[in-house]
Amino acid sequence: MRIVHVSDCLAPRTGGIESQVGDLAAAQAAAGDDVHVLTATPGAGGERGGVVESAGDVVVHRLGAQIPGDAPINPVTGPRLIRAALDELRPDVVHVHAGMISPFAYDGARIARERGLPMVVTWHCMLDGATTALALGARLSGWRDARFVPTAVSPAAGKRVARVLGLDPDEVGVVPNAIDVGAWSRGAAGREPSSTVRLVATQRLAPRKRGRALIDAMADATRVVPDGALHLTLVGDGPQEAALRARVEKLGLGDSVLFAGRLPREEIPVLYRHADFFCAPADLEAFGIAALEARAAGLGVLARRGTGIEGFVRHEEDGLLVDDDAGFAEAMVRLVRDRPLRDRIVEHNVANPPAHGWDATLAAAMAAYTRARG
Repeated sequence: MRIVHVSDCLAPRTGGIESQVGDLAAAQAAAGDDVHVLTATPGAGGERGGVVESAGDVVVHRLGAQIPGDAPINPVTGPRLIRAALDELRPDVVHVHAGMISPFAYDGARIARERGLPMVVTWHCMLDGATTALALGARLSGWRDARFVPTAVSPAAGKRVARVLGLDPDEVGVVPNAIDVGAWSRGAAGREPSSTVRLVATQRLAPRKRGRALIDAMADATRVVPDGALHLTLVGDGPQEAALRARVEKLGLGDSVLFAGRLPREEIPVLYRHADFFCAPADLEAFGIAALEARAAGLGVLARRGTGIEGFVRHEEDGLLVDDDAGFAEAMVRLVRDRPLRDRIVEHNVANPPAHGWDATLAAAMAAYTRARG
């Protein structure tokens, strides 16, 4: 089957959509499909404007433009380049990957619709705050009546897509994100015990990930537990780093919070062997790849209810799920005071890796493609 993915973002940019689109394309190519990716992201050497390159067995079409900051958009020549690529490739299915703001991907979806090509659209985000406007736009532009298969990366994200398109939630398929579970779970049994509850959060230090809320929860929790009972390691960098460091100093958490910076991917499983629970404070997490990686490495997961993380974390079995920021702090205190619960969750996760490997995701994608072609 010839599959064409359309995504604003791709490597060498780093992020959730970038890694998942690249990994899905590579897995499909390894399974024998003819896979192409159309993207507005420039190549490592600035390749753009129609340059075609190989990424293993995947063919990447760099259709971006000369934009300040190498932003992955091309409003001027992008539609023409997409049309030319789709007319030349004649794909069996077009798989569009959308975020909240994805002008290149939406151009690809519009053009695939014009060409009458079988199409699957996967939303990788929560659409909270925009569902009313998007629903109006979908109705006025005819997308509610268009022939394509809508999917999302989790049931939680799918509910928002259904609201926008005027569908029942079960009409929106799920093509979940995936990881190499074995690579993350290999070292899970080597965890070192500690009397301190060792928390870790691997995230971009940006407002959407709610690092400040996590630090404030740490401050609330440390006020009511013994000194040294809680420790948080923050892995990652981003525009909010300086503000978060200042917040830690202001709250007197210098001995309880460590900024580890951005780490190479291969070093993170080693770090996780010295941790107990992963913290995911974001309330608009469509899936939670970092949380899934930590769950596969044997960590318990502390996260918000109503996010995509609920797809692989059950309360008091794989982790703890809370309703709000106050609940986050209370859960931290509970982990200190209830060691049997903490140990039971970690032991369960070490012994039972999550079922979110690539086989399941490839099958879900193929089911969506079959539906689109039918």
